[in-house]
Amino acid sequence: MTRHEIDASPSTTVDVFSRDLPPALTVESGDIILLRALNASGHLQPQTFPGEQVPTMSRQRRGHCLTGPIAVRGAVRGDVLAVRFVSLRPDTWGYTVAAARDTPLTRRLGLHEGPPAWLLWQIDADAGVATSDRGHTVRIAPFHGVTGVAWDEPGEHSTIPPRPVGGGNIDCKELVAGSILYLPVTVAGALLSVGDGHAAQGDGEVAGTAIECGMTTELQLELVAERPVPGVHAETPAGQITFGFSPDLNAAMGDALDAMLAWLQASYGLGKATALALASPVLDLRVTQVANQSWGVHALLPAGAIS
Repeated sequence: MTRHEIDASPSTTVDVFSRDLPPALTVESGDIILLRALNASGHLQPQTFPGEQVPTMSRQRRGHCLTGPIAVRGAVRGDVLAVRFVSLRPDTWGYTVAAARDTPLTRRLGLHEGPPAWLLWQIDADAGVATSDRGHTVRIAPFHGVTGVAWDEPGEHSTIPPRPVGGGNIDCKELVAGSILYLPVTVAGALLSVGDGHAAQGDGEVAGTAIECGMTTELQLELVAERPVPGVHAETPAGQITFGFSPDLNAAMGDALDAMLAWLQASYGLGKATALALASPVLDLRVTQVANQSWGVHALLPAGAIS
């Protein structure tokens, strides 16, 4: 096991997913990485007032500013990449912006024609709180909104919508330190990219942004096999999680639930209908995010819910 460090620089950041990008770092399965990621916008310095335009890593931003790609030597199609988040430390500042885009949600709320609203946050990672420029204080629970691998399609692909293949902009607030995210590998090396740090976010990410911040993360990458769920899934301090992503909320919900039933069937030796009956008293279905062109739903089986 080797320790690596990767900083955020022009040669180690990307704003798309692509199987054709050269790796910024290559590691062995089991290696540990200290990864530095800027916030989703790639800000190179803090804002001094809410909404201030400050220099960014890229002048023509196409998607999230991510650190990577990171190749895992020997990874091939059919493997699963386990991304273990050992620790996550947010930067000392962050921002939230609401009603910045004309979307179905902002139209529903009547906010699509007005100016966006900004909050500027000071983050105290040691105290576990963030305080806005208006004096509001919230508890933080840092995680990365985007953790994804490339998939086997040519060209460059947006980082904005989450996908059943590759993961990416999952925006699941349960992926805190101590979590393991499992991503199916479809291209050689896996080509993992990570970023979009969130100091705090509620289920749904209703404004389209959380407390957006840079992040310093220690993570471990390991190739595993024979997982009970074929798609993107996770083990977190809160419990087991499966995901569904679709422009259709019903389809996203159904995919998340179907994957969790497969996990229960494998864990307890049950038929599918019996697994559904066992899930009903304890399983939570949550709207992960509503902001990114494709609905996200996650099914959460709380830790210790079934003995």
